[in-house]
This record gives sequence, structure tokens and C-alpha cells, in this order.
Amino acid sequence: MSYRAPWASDPARSKGRLHEEQNGSVRGPRDAFQRDRDRIIHSISFRRLRHKTQVFMAPDGDHFRVRLTHSLEVAQIGRTIARTLELNEDLTEALCLAHDIGHPPFGHAGEDALKAALKGQGGFDHNGHTLRTLMTIERPYPLWNGLNLTWETLEGLAKHNGPVRYPGWALAVADAEYPLALTSFSSLEAQVAAIADDIAYDNHDIDDGLRAGLLTLDQMLAVPLVARGWNDVRRRFPDIEPKRLVGELVRTQIGIMVNDLIAETRQRIAASGVTSVDDVRDAGQCLVGFSPEMREAERDLKRFMYANLYHHPRQLAAADAAHGIVSGLFAVYRADPRTMPEEWRERLPAEDPDRSRHIADFIAGMTDRYAVSRYRELVGPIDLPEGF
Repeated sequence: MSYRAPWASDPARSKGRLHEEQNGSVRGPRDAFQRDRDRIIHSISFRRLRHKTQVFMAPDGDHFRVRLTHSLEVAQIGRTIARTLELNEDLTEALCLAHDIGHPPFGHAGEDALKAALKGQGGFDHNGHTLRTLMTIERPYPLWNGLNLTWETLEGLAKHNGPVRYPGWALAVADAEYPLALTSFSSLEAQVAAIADDIAYDNHDIDDGLRAGLLTLDQMLAVPLVARGWNDVRRRFPDIEPKRLVGELVRTQIGIMVNDLIAETRQRIAASGVTSVDDVRDAGQCLVGFSPEMREAERDLKRFMYANLYHHPRQLAAADAAHGIVSGLFAVYRADPRTMPEEWRERLPAEDPDRSRHIADFIAGMTDRYAVSRYRELVGPIDLPEGF
């Protein structure tokens, strides 16, 4: 085992799992966080991420990222940061791999549709649904619902973006079953997972946007952070045609952001005086982060991406269609539950809010293409715009 800093999460000191496990369920030499990671990888919900939207709806092209490949890329970045900062790599990887499991089909468009459908029943939030999926909906084991992950993994998923003072209903239910100290900060591993997510999609969405023709390199060079990376790449490869250098640009930007994050985080940890993981949770601030200069540069990049990629007319048209598909499916299942698969129909609660939430659980687990197929079967033909 490699050396870990005293403020790193230690599987030997885990707060344990909600359900006590029989000795026979402990297989091999893996520690608690390694087992969490493996349970996530083997889950049905994780496998479904291969057909869920990252940026582009129901992509048929093999070269565009989906939720699964995005999660793998986040995990790669997260492990690198955790290793360098002497944190627990396995817990970091588990959090990175699981962070998007609660996303419904069609990304944020699908989430908005479920939020509207459950407006009178508490709404829908993909982060809360991640906890609901891993603690309740997944059922691979005979003695309990959920994957029975460690407290540290569940805590990190619940509040990797910071303390949660006003949890939505799904997260509140999870916290009531297994209190996750929602108002304190999370472990450094969870903080790393959160910012590894930002680094991954900030840069890989550039690659996909250029590949799809929704962005141009000239447009991107108006962003100072991108121009900085591009100048470095052109200096190193002056005789290579520009289109061959996009991958190198993305790699360079990731390196710049990761190096900045590591240097800033080391300074914050040293200044905070933390000596344990409990000190990290009580620090009153996030200790993993960019320098002020990089934070502003990253915000500029995000503003550009929202204006030019995420809110591109083609993307908005696809989002409208996706919203209609999810809303239409919810209406059909609400009006006639007999159209649901038997295993879901048998467990349908009789009254709201549980009834509507159960229907939303089923829809949220769908892949993009399954949702389109079911809509065509139950509602009727749909003309999908360019971008699907």
C-alpha cells in the first residue's frame, strides 16, 4: 500500500455500511473502498450509462462521449490527483464512477422533464437520485435493497459539491435512513471527484463540440484559457496541421488545470492546519480547488461553452424533443400503469407522492434509445431533430 496523508480517508477506519454483511460476502483481499468501487462497476445502473446522454442526445456515432465514457475519464483524472495528493485513490475512483448514475435519459433535458412531472411530489434531482439508486433501486443482493456501500462513499456522493442544507426529498430520505452529516464538508476524496468532473467535461466537451461541427477552433481561441493552451501546443508542434492538434490541446489544458489544482490544494491544506479526515470535514471550507486566476479562467470557459455549445440552436431543439419524450412517457405510465413492465407494476404504490416517484424511478433508469423506443410504442411517431 502506498503512503497516504493523515487527512486521507482510511478504509480500515470506515464508519461501515448500513447493513451488516455475512462473512461469506467478503471475497478476496479487497478493502472496503475497493469493494465499493467494484460494486458500482458491476451494477446495472453503471452499465446503462453507456447509452445515456453526455452532451449529444442518443449519439449513434462511436466517437462522441456518453455518460459512461465521461465517468471513466473523470475517474482517470480523479485518481491522478488523489495519488499526487496522497489521498485514497480507490474511494476517489468509486465516487468518480458513480457520480452520474442518477442522471435520467437525455441528460439535463430529461431531468428538467422529470422535475416538472414531479412538481407537486417534491421534484427530481439527479444527485439525490444517485443516492436513491444506489441505496434502494439497485437490488443485486438477497438480504437488502441497494449496493450497501460504505458511509464514506455515500457521504461523498451526497455532498461532493459542498454541504447540503436544504436536501431534496430523495436525499432527505437517504439521509434519514443512514445519516450522512449533510451540513459538514465532505472528504478530500469527494472534493477531488467533484472538480475532476469539471476538468473532464470542460475539456472533453470541447473535443466533442469541435468534432460535431458546433464549435470552431477560431471560436475557441477567443477563450483565454484555450488560447494559452493552443499557443503552447503550436510552439511545440509548429509544423503539424491544426486539426491534428486538437487532442493535444485537450491534453494540455487538462494538465494545466490539474497542476494548478494540485498546487493550490497543497497550499490550502497547509494553511488550514488539518491533521485528520475529521478536521477536513470541520474545516469550514472546501480545501480542493483552483487558484483564483484559474477559477476565473475556468468560469470564462464555462460561459463560452454554455453560450456556444450547450445552448446551440441544434442542442436546444434536441433538448425540446427529449423533454417531450420524457414528459409523454410519464403521462402514459401515470394514466395507465399497466403499460409498465411487470416487475415495476407489481411494486407500484397506491398513493402519491410515492406512486409518481416510483414511475419517475422507472423512467430515470432508461437509456436514451430505450426511452425513444418506448415513446414510439406507447405514444406514437416522433420526428427527431438533427442532434439525435
